[in-house]
Amino acid sequence: MTTTYAHDHGDEWDIYGGDCVDVMADTAEDSVDLSVYSPPFMSLYTYTASPRDMGNCSTVGEFFAHFRFAIDQLLRVTKPGRLSCCHVAQVPAMLSRDGFIGMKDFRGQTILAFQDAGWIYHGEVCIDKDPQAQAIRTKSKSLLFATLKKDSSWLRPALADYILVFRKPGANVVPIVPDVSNDEWIEWARPIWYGIRESDTLNVAEARSNDDERHICPLQLGTIERCVRLWSNHGDLVLSPFTGIGSEGYEAVRLGRRFLGAELKPEYFSVAVKNLRAAVACLAQRELFA
Repeated sequence: MTTTYAHDHGDEWDIYGGDCVDVMADTAEDSVDLSVYSPPFMSLYTYTASPRDMGNCSTVGEFFAHFRFAIDQLLRVTKPGRLSCCHVAQVPAMLSRDGFIGMKDFRGQTILAFQDAGWIYHGEVCIDKDPQAQAIRTKSKSLLFATLKKDSSWLRPALADYILVFRKPGANVVPIVPDVSNDEWIEWARPIWYGIRESDTLNVAEARSNDDERHICPLQLGTIERCVRLWSNHGDLVLSPFTGIGSEGYEAVRLGRRFLGAELKPEYFSVAVKNLRAAVACLAQRELFA
């Protein structure tokens, strides 16, 4: 690394406190085996006041112009033939912000942005969500029983999560031989992943600060586990350019991979370090009793 960042590390992980574009620019070309991450969803979630925070973009065009720098660096650092798993959800349009109530196709725009940067759109999986839990959490009129009884023209299905999978052009030199059984593959090959518990996340409470405009939404550990086990080998390097509280790193290390992360917000960086150390302890305990 040529740029000065906050930095912490363990035997199987390194995490840098800084802009992910800068961190990846200082990362060796063709060195990452897999990336798993959840980028900011345009202006839906705002985490810091920094102009480097992609969540602070005021327009869709501004967001994707900013995101493009990260997409380009992801392509550069990924080994040929290897994959990048991008977690997205569709973004609601709000009357106060957008002038109408409806949906914005964040998923589709993300696919186009990656393709434009040179990635191959490899596939995707839809992750089932509980509509009642989403209605309670978001208070969206589109999911409420009151709307069902009053005017169902405003109803729409709950918002699913998606894992968009992109492949870097070129031949994969080292085949991936996953520790995934035939029965697991039968289940995971479905276009919709069921059985991902929405509460299966790392604790976010200690990462909150008074500057958080909106809530933290860590990616479910079960989703990360499936991506890591399917698309990487033991000992491979897994990258998350939007590390947050370290969910992707926690699973990568727990599953016997190495991890490289970048996180812009100091509070999240500190909690991610704690979670990565906990993952090392979990791995050591599992190996002790194996």
